[in-house]
Amino acid sequence: EEEAAPAAAEKTLFTLKLEKFDAAAKPKVIKEVKNLLGLSLVESKKFVESAPKVMKESVPKEDAEKIVAAMKELGATVTMD
Repeated sequence: EEEAAPAAAEKTLFTLKLEKFDAAAKPKVIKEVKNLLGLSLVESKKFVESAPKVMKESVPKEDAEKIVAAMKELGATVTMD
């Protein structure tokens, strides 16, 4: 007989997904993505234009919340899963 799955522990790692962004904020969002992901400017532009798209996986909660807040200030919507 299989044991019941244990209660889910509090999630500590998150996947960040760029959902959408304000068109007016696009240059700032591209710059931030470039800094966060270490991509070239061209790669960052393509990344942002292909939203919704996963940005980062296995991000600690504290870092994930900072990134979500920073992107929100720029006019982008990022979700934590």
